[in-house]
Amino acid sequence: MLHPTLPLNALRAFEAAARHQNFTRAALELCVSQAALSHQIRGLEDRLGIRLFHRLPRGVALTDEGAALYPVLNESFERLSASIARYTGGPAREVLTLGVVGTFATGWLLPRLAAFESAHPDIELRLQTHNNRIDLAGEGLDLAIRFGDGDWQGQACTAILDAPFAPLCAPALARRLKQPRDLGTLPLLRSYRSDEWPRWLQAAGVSGVEARGPVFDSSLTVAMAAAGGAGVALLPLRMFEQELAEGRLLQPFGTTLDLGRYWLTRLRSRAEREPAKRFREWLQAQG
Repeated sequence: MLHPTLPLNALRAFEAAARHQNFTRAALELCVSQAALSHQIRGLEDRLGIRLFHRLPRGVALTDEGAALYPVLNESFERLSASIARYTGGPAREVLTLGVVGTFATGWLLPRLAAFESAHPDIELRLQTHNNRIDLAGEGLDLAIRFGDGDWQGQACTAILDAPFAPLCAPALARRLKQPRDLGTLPLLRSYRSDEWPRWLQAAGVSGVEARGPVFDSSLTVAMAAAGGAGVALLPLRMFEQELAEGRLLQPFGTTLDLGRYWLTRLRSRAEREPAKRFREWLQAQG
């Protein structure tokens, strides 16, 4: 069956503009002028007989029709890129794109990547780190590892690793902490999850201590600040085993708090490809 000629350049222009929500950035990515990109998109709209973007005084926004077309094109281009990459520079390899929360990447996954490569030499793993906020479809990812309760709408979630939290700090500060109530004398470094310290303090039987200290968007930066003596951080112990073993961080109290797990997630709307299945099974075996 013959298919009509697809306007690939126009479709690529639309996909880039929809992903960036900006004609200028899309034109820079495709190495064309903004006028040329706008002309391609206008031609595509005329061909389809619909408007794909609302032209606003300061930028553009997808119409309902554009929002419906974008994920189809995004996934199609990603699959084309992955298929072509398999034949670049040697024997065919399956490309698997993975978004990983930074704490898990540095504290658990990276030390084990060589083992995965050895066991699965035909899979090319491509990693992108994030701070637990991620858009699988919008960022063109096959899988994502994130922290939480496993309840993300539209996603299939597989539990990988438990992650109990406990206060950690530099040795100099640990020597000043004899009992949990002493935490009230030191800065308590916080994350964007504002209930963490109150929940731990309650679990430790401490009342009247208010968490005061800088707020960070990443456990990695919180840990760096704690190791530098800036205060006490509430961190997932299993992600900082090396720092604890080397004495750069100490755990002054034994009370731990369950705030969630690390999960492997994928979109339910997409079938699980064989490389994703093998990576999931490898993770489960390691965990």
